[in-house]
Amino acid sequence: MSRATVSNAYNRPDQLSERLRAKIMSTAARLGYAGPDPVARSLATQRAGAVAVMLDKRLSAAFSDPALSITLDTLASTVDTGDRSLVLMPGGPNGGGPRPSAVAAVHADVVVAYSLQNNAPAITAVQHRGLPLVVVDQPTVETVATVRVDDREGARTAAQHVVDLGHRHIGVISLEFATGGHTGPAGPQRMKSADFQVTAERMAGYLAVLPVEPAVWEAPDSRREYGRSAAEWLLCQEPRPTALLCMSDELALGAIRAARDFGLTVPADLTIVGFDDTPAAAWADLTTVRQDLLEKGRRTGDLVLRLLSGHQPGPPVTIGVTLVTRSSSGPVPSR
Repeated sequence: MSRATVSNAYNRPDQLSERLRAKIMSTAARLGYAGPDPVARSLATQRAGAVAVMLDKRLSAAFSDPALSITLDTLASTVDTGDRSLVLMPGGPNGGGPRPSAVAAVHADVVVAYSLQNNAPAITAVQHRGLPLVVVDQPTVETVATVRVDDREGARTAAQHVVDLGHRHIGVISLEFATGGHTGPAGPQRMKSADFQVTAERMAGYLAVLPVEPAVWEAPDSRREYGRSAAEWLLCQEPRPTALLCMSDELALGAIRAARDFGLTVPADLTIVGFDDTPAAAWADLTTVRQDLLEKGRRTGDLVLRLLSGHQPGPPVTIGVTLVTRSSSGPVPSR
């Protein structure tokens, strides 16, 4: 049996009869042969067979973020054809994305940048290698395939909702404005110097509607414990907020826990609104801004497949948002 015939059994099975291919695979299994070496195959085809995803956070933080997990799961399902794999490239402990040296060494055909800060060195490293790039959420990179959410409109809608309910004293629990792991009150100067476009856009959406400048607490990550500690600080301010706008559902769920610790009832004493509409938000009956996370993952996967096929990415994709009103929001309490 020729070498070409054996090669076809693994690489071009449609060229052989089912009977002949079965015979070859049976013989290979008996001899302990697992198939062509993937490194040699990639050298021959000039394809790595992998899609790299650059993250701003460590894997432990990424896996605890429901919005990110849902998007990645749908992305993986969309590109999961043949022997293609997904390679996750985590950021460091203080964010900032993967190191440029890691980007220089990664074996991938397309790179997805998921929510990195402006001027991220990892983006520059991808461009220096000439690899096709898809950006999800942020930053804005000219002429690059992009999938983003209308963050400003989503935040504006959430703020308008609480204002329409009569709230005037409103607190904001924000995502990070810049890398470095900062947590604490965020003033106007820090907001103006924001490196993260999503945070800046959501904050701009809130400020476009709120009648009074809100007290803002910046969380270093989208975790419930950060939402809880942020709400504890905000609820000690004078005048105490009657509503909290949270830039993620996880932060909002932490804020609900803090409200209970303070003996407050949601929404009779405190209105809380999230952002994302994850499954946990529905379970907690949380009013939130819905971004279609499944659609975000699918559209990202579609762009990856287009680039793998050698096509142009087309115009940026913007996914719309809607307000989902549930029981965590209500009229301003009488005092």
